[in-house]
Parts: sequence; structure tokens; C-alpha cells
Amino acid sequence: MLPSFSYVTRHTGFRGTIKNSPSDFVVTEIEVPEHLQGVSRAEPLQRTGEVLPERSSPCPQQPKKRRVEAPPAAGGDPGRAGGGCSAPPGTNHRESEPDLKPGLKEGGMLDSLLGKSMSELLNKFACDVKDAWDLENNADCSSREFSLGPVPDKKTRADLHSAVRQKFPFLLTASKDSEMIVKGNADYRELCRLVTEKETSDFFKFLDAKLENATFSFEPDGNKEHRKIVHHFISRKFGKLLETKSFTVTDVNDQPNVSIVVRFREKRWSGKRSAGGFQEKQDVYTAFTLQKENLETLEAIGLLAAELGVLPSDFSYTGIKDKKAITYQPMVVKKVTPERLKEIGNKMENKGMKIHNIHLACQHLKLGQLKGNHFDIVVRDLKHHSHDDSSADLKKRISEAMENVEIKGFVNYYGPQRFGQGQNVQTDQIGLALLNEKMVKAVKLFFTPEDTDDPVNNAKRYFLQTEDAKGALGMLPEFKVREKMLLRALHRYGVNHEGCTKGWLNIPHSMRIFYVHAYCSKIWNEAASYRLQIYGSKVVEGDLVFSEQDESYFLNDKVHVVTAPEESANKYSINQVVLPMVGHSIKYPSNKVGQWYRERLSKDELQMCKFRVSPLQLNIPGCYRPILKNIQNLSYFLQSNEEGIGIEDNHLTESKVSLHISFDLDPSCYATVCLREIMKCDL
Repeated sequence: MLPSFSYVTRHTGFRGTIKNSPSDFVVTEIEVPEHLQGVSRAEPLQRTGEVLPERSSPCPQQPKKRRVEAPPAAGGDPGRAGGGCSAPPGTNHRESEPDLKPGLKEGGMLDSLLGKSMSELLNKFACDVKDAWDLENNADCSSREFSLGPVPDKKTRADLHSAVRQKFPFLLTASKDSEMIVKGNADYRELCRLVTEKETSDFFKFLDAKLENATFSFEPDGNKEHRKIVHHFISRKFGKLLETKSFTVTDVNDQPNVSIVVRFREKRWSGKRSAGGFQEKQDVYTAFTLQKENLETLEAIGLLAAELGVLPSDFSYTGIKDKKAITYQPMVVKKVTPERLKEIGNKMENKGMKIHNIHLACQHLKLGQLKGNHFDIVVRDLKHHSHDDSSADLKKRISEAMENVEIKGFVNYYGPQRFGQGQNVQTDQIGLALLNEKMVKAVKLFFTPEDTDDPVNNAKRYFLQTEDAKGALGMLPEFKVREKMLLRALHRYGVNHEGCTKGWLNIPHSMRIFYVHAYCSKIWNEAASYRLQIYGSKVVEGDLVFSEQDESYFLNDKVHVVTAPEESANKYSINQVVLPMVGHSIKYPSNKVGQWYRERLSKDELQMCKFRVSPLQLNIPGCYRPILKNIQNLSYFLQSNEEGIGIEDNHLTESKVSLHISFDLDPSCYATVCLREIMKCDL
């Protein structure tokens, strides 16, 4: 698995086998309360054979973001305070939401989607628009546009539309063919003349989110004539989409006052983008828990998409789960109703899937948007590492291993499933070809068959021998969605550089970037091993550390380079050391590890800044990953494999006992890697 990689603990360990059957390896995603309705705390997803009752409650409001209050806008009531999303009595609204740092989430998203340099240009354009407004430069305001360039992938465009508007509510986004254009929103500016800028910003974010049953309240306003002007503005600009009504509320001084409340009209709206620049058609999102057995996540999505008649890109999830396991994870599918999802339940059971907990949702899930994973694992065929060792107390060795890893943690390697364990071509090889823009090579690696005689591998073998994309298409099963998408484009455009480029563009962005991330993960594994081999657990000058807890591992300004005095003072622990996932916007250690990165990337013909693949719309800014991770909520017990035979206190008979382990891991941590540290053997 990881033959030359390091361990962090020194116990002897033991041998055993995992994944004898899928039921020996059960993975349950720990859900995040902010993104799943009706959950009061982070907990493993419900695991049951029955479909749970549907949740029909309205979507929760998004957490309020801390903003700097602007002075009252011209034309507004100077005595009015800044607005928020406070709802009238009886409205489902959550109080005391945790504050978020301004623009943190959206800013990180924009950097990821656009790249740092383009994101900075967009920031400058946004500031210029605001400056022109402040100078009342009407001609400049109405004519200025900024192009974000071509964005061929539909889902990437949608994510970009949302990210720009959430960070800059005063901007409009529009698509001309595949090119994205940004300009100032005249409606935003007009509303700023009536209410405070904070209220205006919150209102346009509410409008852009389009959460079903959600409401927005302007601050209490005792001026009837002024309220009338606001009512008329909303009716004139957004009357087909919104309706307003005045409610009596209690203001901050506990005095009765009147507030304008806005909500979406009950009828389904349709049509093209309105004058305000907002899409008026509302998509249906259905959330569910997917239980799968002996299936890859992307393979399961392909089967579901084929059955439902939608695209794989209409599904969203927070992480890729093991194939050789029973796994439970939340998903959201767009354009499919809960009733339609229920209809296919029985068919999916025949394909190794069960669908639980079906309910309406607000929006897509995002990769990495999870609390962690809970594992229930059975290790069978327990034995010592060698015959010379057989006299040792195996039960004591197991206890020692569990205690050591619980205290010291494990090396945070990416696991073998990240790379396609046992395959003739691993995913990181395809990722490297894509980064080097060797599109034909990447396609041929993608279609390299395994040494088995089945329809999928026969189709791949046929394509490599003949380059007959149409013939290979007819040989593939319907659920092999990625392969079919690629082959359709190759049939149309040819198996040359241009045709293969268009072929890769024909599959969803999340699938394209999966291969590049696999390459980045491989480099990180090698870097972690090198770092531990030359420096061990000592924090040395030039190491990168995060000095604060719970920080985003994407932010350069939170990464600190250890100085010589800090090394001498032992200021930091190895648990705070991070290594970069390669990308164009990260910093590298300033010690021997940094030099290792440069030499390793040079070996693969990659320069330090070459982590944008413009023809494929792939942008890899990079991030940081802790070298060590800790296990949480660890428990275990031993069980005899033979009925009626007990376990002796001081000795275990090899292979007659199985070890049952239960624990939680943070997102992007691998249970197989943790078990490797516990057992001191490759699995």
C-alpha cells in the first residue's frame, strides 16, 4: 500500500485482514448541522433499512456575516439602522447564528474557481464600480463591464455566478455563450438610495439564494410614505418574483413599529433572466442518504443518473467513499422530486444501493462540506508478524497498539483508494498527463483495461486497438457515464489533441479535477514521508505551521514559517506542522522539504506555477494538510470466530478471533491509513 512510508508510533503491531466482505467495513458520513435540516448537532447519519419520514420544513437561513455598517444612504431615513434577515413572528428563523469572517467562504471559492490573479482583478473591478458610484459618475457606471473569460462547463458557470453575487451583491453576472461578464447592478444602486447598504446587500443575497419559503425583513420603518416607495420599488423591479407586505413588529426599544417583509410568490416562476439579472426559474433539489455496497461513489452516481434520466453533474456529494465497503453518505440531486426518487428505490437495491431519508433541500452539497466519517471495521485472521513472535501475548499487543495511536495519532497519508489500488493505470498517472496537457495520452491511460474479460474492459480494449469511439460506445454498459461522455466527444471530434481536449471537457468538472487531485495527493504522500524521514517529529526552521485552531487550510496568511529562535524554543509541536498540496497559490517550506518539492515536480516536467490547465478549465490553487491526525471516539472489542468458544484472558489463538474497531476521523482522513499505523503492516 504505502511500502516506504513512515510510522509515527513504535509498537510492534499485528497482522490481519480487512474487507473480507463489505459488511466488515462500514463508513457513515458525519453530517454537518448547518447544511442538513432538522439536526441539532453533528452526528452520524441515520442508518436504517427504512426510508425516514420526509422533512418538509423550510430551509434554514444562512448564517449572518459580520459586515462594516455603511452610513445611511442618500434619500433614506437617517434615523434607521442597518437591516438584517430578521423575520416576522411565526417565521422559521434561527437566532444567534455564528458569525463568519467577511467574504471568507466566497473569497476562497472565487480564488479556487478563477485563480488568484483573476480573482484579484475582479476585486479591483468591484472597487472601481463602487468608486464610480460614490463619484456619481453615471456614464462610467452604466458602461463598465468585466470579462471573466470563457467558462465552458455549465456547473462551473453556475458556481461562479453564485460565488460572485454572494461576495459582491452589487454586481450582475451574465453569460454570453460560454463567456462570463460582470457589471454593476443599477437596481442595487437604486435601492441603496432608499435603505442602508447593509439592508440592500442582504436583500440581494436573499434574492439570489431563492430559498423556498424564506422571507426577508427590512428594518422597522415608521415613515409610511417611505415604506410606500420601497414597496413600489420591489413591485416594479421584481413583482413577478416577489411580493411584499407590512407587518407590525417590536423595534429595538420594545416599541411597536412597522417592517416590510418580502417573500417569493407561491406560484412557480419561469422565464428568462429579469431586468435585475436573476434567474427566475427555481430548480428542485432533493436530498437523500445513499447506502451503497461494493460500488465506487462515481459509479453509483452513474447508475442513479441513468435510471433517473439526469446528468451525473446534477448530483452533489461531500466526499468519495470506499468501494469495498458499506457506506452511508448524504447526497443532493437537482431536477428530481422526492416522489420520483422513491419510485426507483427497489430497482437500485438490485444494483447494490439503498436510498434513505428522502426530503427536499435548498441547494447542492460541496466537496469537503462534511464533519468527518464514522467507521465500524472488523479485522479478521489476527496473527503475529512472524513465527518467531508467536509466543508473545497478542491481546497485549493489540491493546498497546490502540493506546499508542489514540495518544500519538497517525501519519495523514492519502489512502490507496485515492489512486485506484491494484489497477493497471492509477488515477494520479492520468492527472499528471492532464497537468502536462498531454490530452491524447490522458485519454489512452483512461481507457487502459484491466486484465479481466468483462463488457467494460472489452470495450476499453477494443477502443485502444481500433480508436473506434462509436463501436466502443455500443459495447459499454449504460452506467459507465464518464466513459460514454468521453467517447461521444471523441466520435465527433476525433482522437487527436483537439478531440481529446473536447472529450475531457465533455465530462463534469468535478470528475476532471479528480484525476489532477490524485496526482497532487501522491506528491503530498511522498513529501510527508521525506519530511518525517529527515527531521522526524522535531519542528525545525523552515517548517510550515498553523498556529491557530480550526483555521481554513486554504489561507496563505494563516501559514507561518518557523524561525530559528522558534525552533530553539520548541514553540510548535509536530501536530501543528502542515505540508502544501501542490498548486499555484501556496508557499513551500524554506528548508530541505521545499527543495525536495522543486526537484520532485521538475522530475515530472512541472514548474512550480503550472497548476492551471486553461483548455480544461482546471484551476489548482493548492492548500495545506496536517502531517499528523488524531483518531476520535476509539473503542474496540475481541470476538471469537467460533460459536461457544470464549476468549482467554492472557492468550489469543491466532486466526480464531476477530477485532471489532469503531472510531471517527476528520474529513479527508483514511481509515486504511489509520489501521496501517495500528497494525504496522500494509493492508
